[in-house]
Amino acid sequence: MFDLLGSIESFLLAFGYAALFGMVFAESGLFFGFFFPGDSLLFTAGLLASQGIFDVSIVLIGVALCAIAGDQVGYWTGAKFGRGLFNKPKSFFFTPKHIEEAEAFYAKHGKKTIVFARFVPVVRTFAPIAAGMGKMEYKTFFTYNILGGILWTIIFVLAGYFAGSLFPQAGDWLTVAVLAIILISVLPLIYKAIRARKGKAGK
Repeated sequence: MFDLLGSIESFLLAFGYAALFGMVFAESGLFFGFFFPGDSLLFTAGLLASQGIFDVSIVLIGVALCAIAGDQVGYWTGAKFGRGLFNKPKSFFFTPKHIEEAEAFYAKHGKKTIVFARFVPVVRTFAPIAAGMGKMEYKTFFTYNILGGILWTIIFVLAGYFAGSLFPQAGDWLTVAVLAIILISVLPLIYKAIRARKGKAGK
């Protein structure tokens, strides 16, 4: 795990903005991008920007635009292909489980799902697809998509940026910081799993 976390920095250093923006775009709305470490990726990009390796303005603008564009593609994918795209239980990418989780999240939070889902791994990839399948009004989706993309970008990129600015030796504890970000990101999923298990036990 620690080697994996350290590789995020190495990957960004090797491939720069193209890698950062491409991964954000893919995770935000392309079904195969759900396993990308979005939150920790943004935090790490912010850290690197604080060290002068990236330009923080370019990171903020580029990440926000790619996040919003990715969700747009996800919405159009859901609207065009519908639920039939995920009727393959044995498929790694098209398993019904992913879209069912997004639909359950959508049922609970309504239109705000597009904003809240930004902060929940896996769900953030499939939420816009579920919105397209559910025929959410495009104008509504577009508005919440912009809001969610900007909030997600600002919170995680600037968290990394200010952490690096306040602690110049931030690179020495990058692994610990990114691990904390990942832990915080998966807490909603852990909570959901515990509730589901308790629900089954109570039956």
